[in-house]
Amino acid sequence: MLNLPAHIAIIMDGNSRWAADRGFSKNQGHKEGVKKARMAVEFARNNKIKHLTLFAFSTENWGRQKKEVKGLLKIFLQAFTDQTPDLIKNKVKLDFIGDIPRFDKLLINKIKESQLSTSKYSPELNLHIAISYGGKWDLMQALVKINSDIISKKISKNQVDEDLISKYLVTNNIPDPDLIIRTGNEQRISNFFLWQAAYSELFFSKKLWPDFEDKDFSKALKEFENRKRKFGVITGN
Repeated sequence: MLNLPAHIAIIMDGNSRWAADRGFSKNQGHKEGVKKARMAVEFARNNKIKHLTLFAFSTENWGRQKKEVKGLLKIFLQAFTDQTPDLIKNKVKLDFIGDIPRFDKLLINKIKESQLSTSKYSPELNLHIAISYGGKWDLMQALVKINSDIISKKISKNQVDEDLISKYLVTNNIPDPDLIIRTGNEQRISNFFLWQAAYSELFFSKKLWPDFEDKDFSKALKEFENRKRKFGVITGN
């Protein structure tokens, strides 16, 4: 496969519905989702993808029932603890994007620890976890910082353009996604990379995230390979 995306982002949707279909708790569905996330990391690394972003927890997810949110955060803590050694072994660099200070100290410390311990080598894969992340939140925090820097005269309002705004987003060191995959039989991006997805190719899967397999990932890559990306520019006839 010659035309590989440099950056794939995945909206991992369908854990709760997967669990409900089987009479399981929502948190059991989220645990299965974590297992599938590990599969996605292995697939991306084996296929020499440079960047993989997993949309794990949105700003809107804070509005779910407290019991589910508490269970989710406990699952995240355990997953980062369990999987960081494998990430180190496989030279995967881990970072987190989102409103991280909103979490409790225990999870924040684990996030910092996982980032630090996976930053000491040249990575074969850059893994970005979007957690407590929302596209509107990202734009808002960027605009607040820009406004503050204009007031303090660090920058002038005449400097504000697309490139400058991109530098104030939490994804400033990450290339925009070439391909966004969404599972769960929904066809929307649900407040994910609102700015960054301007020219991303979109692939929607009917499968719920815990049912997503390597073959489905391969199908998405094959479809990407066959698409002609123009970025708004008309070429040829």
